[in-house]
Amino acid sequence: MLSVALRTLRTRWTTFTGAFVALSLGVALLTVTGLVLASSLDAPRRGPERFAAAPVVVKGADTLRVRTPAGVRTQKLAEPRALTAGTVARLGRLGPVVVDRTFPVRVADGGPGDLVGHPWSVAAFAPYRLTAGRAPTAPDEVAISGDWARVGEAVRTDRGVLRVVGTVRSASASGSAGSQGFEDAVFCTDARAAQLAPTVMQLVVVADPAAVRRAVRGVDGVQVLTGDARREADADPDRDAEAVTAMNALFGTAGGVSAFVSVFVVASTFAFAVAQRRREFGLLRSVGATPGQLRRMVVAEALGVGVLASAAGCLLGSYGAPLLAARVVEAGLAPGWFTVGAHTWPYQLAFWTGLSVALGGVVAASRRAGRTGPAEALREASVDSRTMTPGRLLAGAALLLTAAVTLCLALAGDPGDLLHRKSSTSRPMLLITAVALLAPLVVRPLTRLLAWLPARLPGAVGMLVRENAAAAVRRTAAVAAPVLVTVALTGSLLGATATLNGAKAAEARARTTADFVVTPRGGAAFDAATVARLREVPGATVSPTSAGAVYVLEDGVALVRSEARAAEPGPLAATARLPLAAGKAGDLDDGSIIVNEEWQRHTVGQRVRVWLGDGAERTLRIAAVMTTGTGGNGVYVTPRNAPGAGVDRVDVALADGADPDAVAAGLRAAVRDAGGQVSTESQWLRATRPHADRTTRLGFLLVLGIALLYTGVSLATTMVMATSDRVRDLAVLRLAGATRRQVLRLVGAEALTVVAVGASLGLAVAWLNLAGMWGALRLLSVRSAIELPWAAVGGAVAACAVLAVVSSVVPAALVLRRRAVDLAGVRE
Repeated sequence: MLSVALRTLRTRWTTFTGAFVALSLGVALLTVTGLVLASSLDAPRRGPERFAAAPVVVKGADTLRVRTPAGVRTQKLAEPRALTAGTVARLGRLGPVVVDRTFPVRVADGGPGDLVGHPWSVAAFAPYRLTAGRAPTAPDEVAISGDWARVGEAVRTDRGVLRVVGTVRSASASGSAGSQGFEDAVFCTDARAAQLAPTVMQLVVVADPAAVRRAVRGVDGVQVLTGDARREADADPDRDAEAVTAMNALFGTAGGVSAFVSVFVVASTFAFAVAQRRREFGLLRSVGATPGQLRRMVVAEALGVGVLASAAGCLLGSYGAPLLAARVVEAGLAPGWFTVGAHTWPYQLAFWTGLSVALGGVVAASRRAGRTGPAEALREASVDSRTMTPGRLLAGAALLLTAAVTLCLALAGDPGDLLHRKSSTSRPMLLITAVALLAPLVVRPLTRLLAWLPARLPGAVGMLVRENAAAAVRRTAAVAAPVLVTVALTGSLLGATATLNGAKAAEARARTTADFVVTPRGGAAFDAATVARLREVPGATVSPTSAGAVYVLEDGVALVRSEARAAEPGPLAATARLPLAAGKAGDLDDGSIIVNEEWQRHTVGQRVRVWLGDGAERTLRIAAVMTTGTGGNGVYVTPRNAPGAGVDRVDVALADGADPDAVAAGLRAAVRDAGGQVSTESQWLRATRPHADRTTRLGFLLVLGIALLYTGVSLATTMVMATSDRVRDLAVLRLAGATRRQVLRLVGAEALTVVAVGASLGLAVAWLNLAGMWGALRLLSVRSAIELPWAAVGGAVAACAVLAVVSSVVPAALVLRRRAVDLAGVRE
């Protein structure tokens, strides 16, 4: 049978084209994702940037350490501790000390959005060097990194009008003069920096490291950094590790989706290819072939296709991986140093996975081929029979039951788990597989329903479309499978994000009762003088709040960080409506805390041991408990329990009889010098409506792009296979009197009908998946609606429709160029 399998591959190459293309593309995607993941494991350790030339850097405590029975647990402090004057004095006796200070700078007209200021003396430790002009000597003079302003130019900022007297460039920078890679900086005189940022968080000591360590021994939390450890004094020392982690999650998800789609589509394609050859198998049985021989022949064909397709996919992936790596660096998803390295295991993994997918996808098809009887060679009708085998029905029902049971368990146990990206990615795959397996049960009635109206229009095209699609269940299910995958993934992934964002927006609307919201520009904080001016505005009840963190030890071993808002109880109750499950917001005081139901202890009146944002330990009484919601409710404390946290938001409620326009004008005048922005409630809600962040958005586009590309190619090849198998059918239509245009119109209409079947099933899967998320939100006390991304789903369906019509009409048009009499006698 091996020789028969080889001849079959050569003779019926169009039958195996779809499987070859689908499998090679899947292996290529696995190769690309494998190479990217392998290369991310070779990430070089980044050295210090701002302090590359500093001998020793001393930094205040920035890590909370709590001893537990399972060891020491750590968390980064929201408010790192400053160095005391005594510590600075002791270090000054060892050698020259240069204090580092950092403060935000906001430029009124243009300029970098993340601009920061430093004292000039610390510039030497990057080292920065002057590229033009001179160092600042007056309080209003600065030197800048980058080319966003010229020497001699006066720049208006929230720190006053500054004169640019010099430009600098880091010794490690490359490219343009302004390309530093780690910060956009403004350097002023040391005296001016001390006025703007009086707290000493870190400093440089020109002394022996051992002597420095002896000097700070016994001072709680003070860090002495040398060598590569000086990177911990940079503004964002973990950004490369965080970027690599996010990239690994992104490509891990993409690899999982690629593997799922490849298995799904390849199995469907092989099943369709075997179904096309029933008469051939019947003929082989009639001349003496045993069922075992037929099964081995089909497996041998799959082995041949699998080897060739896997090799081609590995070759294609080797070219695609460097291109994708360059794209992710360009898009900011990966650090600038990231490149694809020379690794072999991704090729081996992708090749053997592809071969396993080919053989696994043909197992069920080979059994069906072995059950073919000799009488199949005499069949003339193309009506499918026994499309739903007991094994397929059992597998589909089991997967559907598994999806239902796991959903119910999640709703009953931890509804919040259904809101995580992991669940919104994995659950649709389970439903897609279950619906695809059970598709033969619904394809015929669904096709008749969708084609009901066209069948009643004048002419025979509508009736033929309905009957042909309903009769060829296997062909309809095989062609609809890629559409099902594309629509279901598009609706589920984007719909989950849209639904969750809509729920968060609903929470914000319910919570915000203030008439105005005042915020600083550029993510900074209001100073005490600005807050005092806001309080003095007539007719305004002002509630300043600040962001911080609170840490709690749960189960005695897990140190958990919760985002916190610091607010005064009275104004808070007047300007916000907290989603309380128990207690009252007005009961909050310096000895209490408002928690949410996610906390292990969440009973009003209980006392809970916590650590504040600066690491100070407190035992606070629970004054009130908020619902869990979407997971962003956090906790509330008073300003006394949020030391060091700056005011980053001021909610304002109008007093009875106050004029809104007059209050708004007063608020704007109060924050004019600080560069604050005054928004009405509706403006604030629109501006802060949750959106998917850039990494999530690009990640979803990558995953959906992979699915759309993969299923698009598979759809096109499957349509070509299906059309080439109907040459005699098309010839009979021509001999019966149909014109060439009518036949092509029929073929195109059938393609659209099949796409409609796949889209309907995909929408059903997406809706079921989103319905589970909606149920979880209801249990978490969030009232919001299911949001399906109709524009994206419509685009995916349109793309599938165009591919299906072109891939069916073009081969049919080429075939119909021959005489109908000749086509009617063509062999299969």
